[in-house]
Amino acid sequence: MSDSGDFWSQIPGGDLIGFWRIAEADPDRLAVVDPDHRQMTFGDLAGLTNQIVHGLRALGLEVGDQVTTVLPNSFEQVAVCLAAFQAGFYVTTVNWHLVGPEIAYIVNDSETKAFIVSDEFADEAVRVLGETDVPEANRFAVGTVPGFRPFADLIAGQADTRPDDLTTGSYMFYTSGTTGRPKGVRRALTGGHPDENASTGGGLFLLFGIMPHADNVHLTQAPLYHTAVNNWTTTSLQLGHTVVLCGRWSAEDALDRIDRYRVTQSHMVPTMFNRLLQLPEEVRAKYDVSSLRRMIHAAAPCPIETKKRMIEWWGDSIWEYYAATEGGGTLVGPEDWLKHPGTVGTPWPTSEVIVVDDEGNQLPPGESGTIYMRMAGSSFEYYKDEEKTAKARLGGEGFFTVGDVGYFDEDGYLYLNDRSNDMIIVGGVNIYPAEIEGALHQHEAVADVAVFGVPNEDVGEEIKAVIELREGWEPVDGTTESIMVFVRDQMAKQKWPRSIDYTTEMPRDPNGKLYKRKLRDPYWEGRERSI
Repeated sequence: MSDSGDFWSQIPGGDLIGFWRIAEADPDRLAVVDPDHRQMTFGDLAGLTNQIVHGLRALGLEVGDQVTTVLPNSFEQVAVCLAAFQAGFYVTTVNWHLVGPEIAYIVNDSETKAFIVSDEFADEAVRVLGETDVPEANRFAVGTVPGFRPFADLIAGQADTRPDDLTTGSYMFYTSGTTGRPKGVRRALTGGHPDENASTGGGLFLLFGIMPHADNVHLTQAPLYHTAVNNWTTTSLQLGHTVVLCGRWSAEDALDRIDRYRVTQSHMVPTMFNRLLQLPEEVRAKYDVSSLRRMIHAAAPCPIETKKRMIEWWGDSIWEYYAATEGGGTLVGPEDWLKHPGTVGTPWPTSEVIVVDDEGNQLPPGESGTIYMRMAGSSFEYYKDEEKTAKARLGGEGFFTVGDVGYFDEDGYLYLNDRSNDMIIVGGVNIYPAEIEGALHQHEAVADVAVFGVPNEDVGEEIKAVIELREGWEPVDGTTESIMVFVRDQMAKQKWPRSIDYTTEMPRDPNGKLYKRKLRDPYWEGRERSI
């Protein structure tokens, strides 16, 4: 703690970090603005957090026990996560797009002791009840949901003062489950004090030059069930930043909140960039974005032209990183990215990243292979799945992979090709959909796009594009020809889609994650892919 304290004492504003310390020192500071523009101060949010801890402890929860939520972006969602962090609980924020049996699986697999839902998702929450053994006394709902007690019962009569015997808790996020059941990524609890954890948790922000306090305002643009989204939100509070929560995301609403609350930072995905750039110029010009300092994107490869246009609009605030829930990663600022277009950067100071072949041998610059990484002082396991944990690791060296394929250039900058299971193999040639999608995104008719392989008796797979059109365009032969002419001018023939289908809505979650299997699997029904 002394080393951490000495370090932070050299950082402007570092003498007052940690959500609870800030709440005590400056209780009237604005902490959170919810999607309906209601506001809560640090003092009030800390009080709610403390009441939740006292309430959960009164139900018998102890250090290491599990709390699971199905909540929208809200004061309650933020407070439950903060409560887990200061009382030593694990917390899982469930994707509210899941249906009852899928939610029940996570509730049961994580051994949930307290289950908190919203009436926004009442139908699916009720379906969970027949498949879980969480006692009714430990089930709560914001709003009215049959079989759940009112959330008010959890905090009724509980003190809003900070509890004793504090110890740091943790998230247990679940993988997306694109193949098989999702798995919880669980880390051992440190046993440290929450205020000490606040000192160590802000390190990622410092890599991007985001300082404590400094009138920073963070915009949470995606659901808090996402790993990075939740981490960026709670870390912002630990560093004294105001957090502005979006509800159902739209491009113009995001611009409105940036303007209205003088937002300085956010965590984004390339799909959001595409949606913002599709707004008419006169709409974009209505909003002042001069407050932006660090608009950081991740989660998927960003088309080069898309990012160039965003840098032209938002200036040097556009930063990027590549990472995984499991730990480790790379980052790059706008200046270096413009020198190395398409890169996701160089490894963090505490992270190692390598590219290896199928035998686990490290590859030289320019050669593509599976990306492995490790981070100093960090370890994890897939909860109740030793086989998956072992499969993700490289020998006994501590490196792990999430299946991404990429390469380093001669200067040590990492580039992503794609996920290994998204790669298309045409006559033995590896084709990476992300590059094709990036080109298609630049066509004026394309609102969204997915590229994947479909069966071909001759060459094994052929390239299929599925496109969601922008308003004013129709899925007719003329549109298809216009898109194909554009693609032929952008890339080699071997990368051209053989066919284009159209959809009215791409299967993405609100954070921009594309569920490509929902589009691809019908083409493979009755067949087996080699990847």
